Amino acid sequence: MSVGNEVRTSRWRSTVQALQIGVGLQVVCLLLPLLDLWVFGSVEGNVESAYPQWDASEVTKDRNAIVVALLIVGVLGLAGWLVSLWAVRRDRAVRATVTTMFVLGMSTLATIAGAGGDPYEQYVPLWLGSTILVLLALPGLTAVLAVWFRERGVR
Repeated sequence: MSVGNEVRTSRWRSTVQALQIGVGLQVVCLLLPLLDLWVFGSVEGNVESAYPQWDASEVTKDRNAIVVALLIVGVLGLAGWLVSLWAVRRDRAVRATVTTMFVLGMSTLATIAGAGGDPYEQYVPLWLGSTILVLLALPGLTAVLAVWFRERGVR
């Protein structure tokens, strides 16, 4: 039984490494909106510039809604990374799972990072949305490339 597990693990080693890095960076990306909430205040500044007539309680409600939405998307993203890791470790539909999770994750992140509406230019401040997008795109793309172009000679 250990031989079967070792063959599975070595077959997808690069993919597993990329997915593990993705899990770690996803946790970092979960902390970024909270760090902004507690330290930087760019989401709050974004809301204040969109609605200068609002009082502090209304700004706080909108700011909190944006941060909670980012946290929900982050938790869903973490679930996507873990589902991909599970598929690789079980050697079940690896290419389909990793590719699908990447496409879903990147399309969701791109939509959130670039979404805006009247009177917002963007709901999420540019630095926060683009940082999350880039940090997660790198290991995600690496995992997709590794799953489709894995090392030759490893079976």
